[in-house]
Order: sequence, then C-alpha cells, then structure tokens
Amino acid sequence: MEGFLSLELPELEGRLHALGQPRYRARQIFSWLHGKGVFRAEEMRNLPGELRSRLAPFLPPLPVNLEETLDGEDGTRKFRFRLEDGASIESVAIPEEKRTTLCLSTQVGCAEGCLFCRTGRMGLRRNLRVEEILGQYYAVRAMTDGKQAITHVVFMGMGEPLANLASTCRALRIMTHPLGCGLSPRKITVSTVGIPGALEELFEAVPVSITLSLNGADNATRSRLMPVNRRYPMEEVLATLRRLPLAPRRRFTIAYVLIGGENDSLRDARRLVRALHGIRCKVNLIPFNPFPETKMKRPERADVVAFQECLRSRGLSAHVRWSRGSDVLAACGQLAGDAL
Repeated sequence: MEGFLSLELPELEGRLHALGQPRYRARQIFSWLHGKGVFRAEEMRNLPGELRSRLAPFLPPLPVNLEETLDGEDGTRKFRFRLEDGASIESVAIPEEKRTTLCLSTQVGCAEGCLFCRTGRMGLRRNLRVEEILGQYYAVRAMTDGKQAITHVVFMGMGEPLANLASTCRALRIMTHPLGCGLSPRKITVSTVGIPGALEELFEAVPVSITLSLNGADNATRSRLMPVNRRYPMEEVLATLRRLPLAPRRRFTIAYVLIGGENDSLRDARRLVRALHGIRCKVNLIPFNPFPETKMKRPERADVVAFQECLRSRGLSAHVRWSRGSDVLAACGQLAGDAL
C-alpha cells in the first residue's frame, strides 16, 4: 500500500477524496507531514478522531533508520541510514556561521564510475524512493535545534540525481511547496555529471540551482576521469547549459575536482576558460579528497592557487572549496555507506 509521504498535494487530495474527505483535509495532512515533521496520525490534532484512525495504514514509519552518526573535527556530521532492505546510505550536515547545509543522497551507490569518487566504486545498487530521499531530510531536521536549523540542501551525496529523475523532481517539489518543507528553490542545489535531456527536464520542473560536475577541460581528460563523458561529451553538456533560459542574476556552478598530476596544470586551466566561454557561471575548485581505495593524489596548494588565479585573470569567477569532514570520510566524493 503506497503511503502518503511520497505524494504531492494534488495526489493526496485525490486519495483523501476517495476516502470521502474534503480537499482541505489533504492540505492539513500535507502540512503535518512535510512542514511540521509529524508522521503519526494520532498526533495530527486538527483532524477528527475517526479520520485519524483510518489514516494509520497510509502513514508507515520513516523508511530510513539512523544507524550511526560521525562528528568531524570541523563540526561536520555524517549520518548513516539503514533502509528497509538492509542497504545503507549517508547524508552530511555542514554547519557554518549563518547557515547549515544538508547533503542528501538519491541512490544506493552510483553507476557513473567517476575515478575520484568513492561512491562510484560501489556500482549502482538501486534508486532511492521519494520517501527515502525526503526521509533523510526529516530525520536530520528532527535532530537539530534552532541554532542548527537546516537552511540549505544540496543533492550531492551518493548517486546521480538525474539518473533518478522522477523521484528527485517529486522530492524537490515537496521540499519547495509552501505547505511542505517551504524551502526556497534558490537554497537547493542539484549536482549532476550532466545528462542533457534529464538536465532540461529538471530545469523545467523545479527552478533550483544546478551544479555541473565537469572535472576535465577536454574530452580525453574528462573521459578518463568520468566514463559518462563517452556517452555525453562535454561539448554536448555545455551546449545544454547555454540553451537553458537562466533567470537574470542567476548562474550555473561548475564543479572542478583538482587531482594532482591529472587535471591541475595551467594548460588545463586555460582549456577550461575556453570551454566555458559564453556560459554564465562560477567555478568551484575542489581539491581532491583522498580515500582508502584510491592512489590519486591531492594537488599541491600552490598548484590550486595558480589554477584559480589563471581562471580569474581571464574573467571567470573561481572559488576554492576546501571540503569539510574528510576525517570521517564525509567530504565530497568520500561517501559509500558501509559497502566498501
């Protein structure tokens, strides 16, 4: 029996109508679930007792169970969740002075096989259901107090969001609905390796921020680091970005993981400038985060600075993002649950 947690408001209205209830009951239940984080019918105080008793079969427990929390020295917290089928996924909360960002997973594992990503070594186990994506957010939200309230969400955890497009879009619409989580689309970012058709569908479905994981300034380098480039060459992906009707004063983000001796030379930097010509964007440079199963190396700090200065001197907005939580394998590219 499909539960109510995965339903958007119009669908929930249809289900309540089938139970002989008026539309406003659906809005009340939707708000209890997604706005207030109340998942037990008996706690939904503005519903009549008879309806609350009928709702119980449609409101099963959250399908994510917190198994472990790891605290990094910099305040980063990694959460490992066990799913109903025994699989595990990880989410990461990253506190800063005036904001807390929650990084969510969309798949168990990942099929893309990027060489610099620990998740990619798992292969793809399965897509997450809508309620499993949302469940990570609700579980972490319930554990935070007013000083640590989640202000931003990034879909940058385990998996490729656009390879699980239907569930990702549905979760995003619920998260941005005024009666749902009420998050501004501007405070949600979806990171993708770049699947052109799905990228366009996402852009039309929910106006969230988009980060393209590029990581190579030419096809040979990107194909070596990211096998997906053999299916969708970078020129095709970047052409898709150029076509998308970006709103005024909005920019795409280009994520570029700098790997020592692989893609961190000044020649790579100059090629990147040429590749991004005509795209309204900023570049986030992410020094590679090593993990136990890799021989790839973190770049020298001097090379990171030189790469950044080369981009800036040619008119690109470039920022170095030193990842958080690497001591507990919570940094970018280090998530793998307990699968490795």
